[in-house]
Amino acid sequence: MSAILLHPDDNVLVLSAPVHAGQAVTIDGQAVTVISDVAVGHKLARHALAVGDKVLKYGAPIGSITAPVAAGGHVHLHNMRSDYIASHTRQATGAKGS
Repeated sequence: MSAILLHPDDNVLVLSAPVHAGQAVTIDGQAVTVISDVAVGHKLARHALAVGDKVLKYGAPIGSITAPVAAGGHVHLHNMRSDYIASHTRQATGAKGS
């Protein structure tokens, strides 16, 4: 698997090549089967993540988990939210007259 651990405290890995459902990958010495196809540049959970867990990338929190994610699971907008911006489009919510 081609994945990058950007910081030792991170709980996600960033893919430098796509992975496919059913593919076996090794994360921190553990064999994990990927459940769904995940595109290059997206994140895989380094270990199981629960609702409310902070997503750590570059050693810093980038958001929170909104649905449980198994080790090796795809971490993206369907199961995490930014704690800093309304969405990946960076549009503020409730702004009027802008």
